[in-house]
Amino acid sequence: MSRLLPVIRVQLVGWPNTLGFPWLLLTLIFGVNYAIFLAIGDVDDGPKTGAIASIYIVMFVAAINSITQLLPFTMALSVIRRTFYLAASLLLLAESAVFGTALYLFALLEDATGGWGLGLEFFGLGFLDQDNPLLQILVYTVPFIALGFLGIFIAVYYKRFGMTGMYLLVICKLLVLAALALLATWLDLWSGIGQWLGDQPTAAWLAGWPALLAALLAGAGYATIRRVTP
Repeated sequence: MSRLLPVIRVQLVGWPNTLGFPWLLLTLIFGVNYAIFLAIGDVDDGPKTGAIASIYIVMFVAAINSITQLLPFTMALSVIRRTFYLAASLLLLAESAVFGTALYLFALLEDATGGWGLGLEFFGLGFLDQDNPLLQILVYTVPFIALGFLGIFIAVYYKRFGMTGMYLLVICKLLVLAALALLATWLDLWSGIGQWLGDQPTAAWLAGWPALLAALLAGAGYATIRRVTP
C-alpha cells in the first residue's frame, strides 16, 4: 500500500479534469434541462431526461486519458506496471463509489423536492428505482466501474498493440458477434434469448452483469499492461 499511495497521488494531479469536470458538465446539463422544462411548463407525467448518462461517458473518457497520459510518465519514474495498474484500479473504485453515492443522494433530494418543483426525473429515473438503498447505490456505482475498466482496457490495449491491434480487435469482435448471431438463428434461439433478457431484473442489468464485465475487463487489462512498453 505504501507504494500505491504515491502513484495514486500522481494520478490525482489532474483531479480537476477527472473529478471536477464530470460534475461541472453534469451541473451545466442539469441547468439547461431545468431551464427548458421550466419554459415548457406542464408536461404529462412529469418531464424525464436521460442526460445523467453524460457523467458516465466522461468517466469512460477520463479512464482512457489516465492511461495514455500518465502511464508513460510513471514508467519513466521507474514505477512498475503492476503498481500503476493497481493504483489506477483502486482510484477508479473509489471515484465510482463517491460518484454513485452522490447520484443516489441527488436522487433523494430530487424526490424530496418533488422533482425540483417540476416533477423532473433527472437523477431518479423510474426504471432505476430499487427498494434497497445499498442496491440503489450499486445501480448508480457499478456502471461507473464497468465503463472505467473498459476505458482502461482500451487504452492499455492500444499502448500494447497500436492502431493495427485496435483494428484487429474490432474485426475479431464483429466476427464473433456475427458467428453467435448465425448460431442463434440456426438453432432458433432468438425467442428464448429474448424471453431470458426480458426476465432479467433492472438490478441485474445495471449492477450484476456490469460487475461481471468489469471483473473480466480488469483481468484482461492487467494481463495486457504487463507487456506494455513506454
